Amino acid sequence: MSTPGPSSPPSAAPSRPLDWRVRFGALALVWGFSFLFIKVGTEGFAPLQVTFGRLFFGTAVLAVAVLVKRDRLPRGTRVWGHLTVAALLLNALPFSLFAYAELTIPSTLAGICNATTPLWGMLLSLVALSEDRPNRVRAVGLGIGFIGVLTVLGAWQGFSGLDVTGTSLALLAALSYAVGWIYVRRTLSGTGASNLSLAGSQVGLATLQLAVVTPLFTSMPTSVEPLPLLAVIALGALGTGYAMLLQYGIVAEVGPTTAAMVTYFIPVIATAAGVALLDEGLTWNTPVGAVVVLAGAALTQTRTSGRASRPTTVPTAPPPADRRPATRV
Repeated sequence: MSTPGPSSPPSAAPSRPLDWRVRFGALALVWGFSFLFIKVGTEGFAPLQVTFGRLFFGTAVLAVAVLVKRDRLPRGTRVWGHLTVAALLLNALPFSLFAYAELTIPSTLAGICNATTPLWGMLLSLVALSEDRPNRVRAVGLGIGFIGVLTVLGAWQGFSGLDVTGTSLALLAALSYAVGWIYVRRTLSGTGASNLSLAGSQVGLATLQLAVVTPLFTSMPTSVEPLPLLAVIALGALGTGYAMLLQYGIVAEVGPTTAAMVTYFIPVIATAAGVALLDEGLTWNTPVGAVVVLAGAALTQTRTSGRASRPTTVPTAPPPADRRPATRV
């Protein structure tokens, strides 16, 4: 091997990834701003078009990552069948429900409804996951979370001024995430494929689902405004594709429990973004209720000693903390 001469530049040191805390903050920001992107996107496109664009650009980012890493796609008809159901429950359905919800409710409320996912997850675990039977603390957390939801919705005022349809759609989206997590946990553990390939395949299948459904219920827009288009691109490329890659690295470095804590920052960022950038109104019960919801959700994630979580795949939306992704994210 020849020795480089005096004028030869020194060999470049291998680049080190950003500290996981920086990437964690970026992930929380991207997912928190996703609700703002949805709101802006629906100003220029139909909700299903926003969802299709989100999935399309998210798939493009993940496909590039799979190609760069030379990852292998999942194999087996059974695995692809389960991925198709997961794509519906974790991507196509909740993404569409949030887009429709934000036609009539502020992005701040949508972000807070998203934070109820762990509460739905614990309720569903009562019948679906015998290893996740709630202890006393988790039951208290569920009750506190329910009180928080009622506070956000202003139950003592008879839900005055609340758009029932939009709020219900956002809560159904959170429920869909919880159902999807349980389904994935029971069907896609131990497939042998990496979480990156599973996630990319899942988002790709969701894109195909929306490609079939969207033309049936929408027509091509007569004009395209730059701002809504940029919002949809950011929602897909950043909020779905890049966010998945960020979570992939964070879980691999610090574990799924720490990574799942991002769930509790998302409504805070969504609320701040909606108020500051969209001039959305904010009454006292919204932030107070959000804090109560998050406190209850955090309590529902306490686990008794000796209970181990089965591994599962990475979601393409903020994960409920009791459905912890394995290091295959």
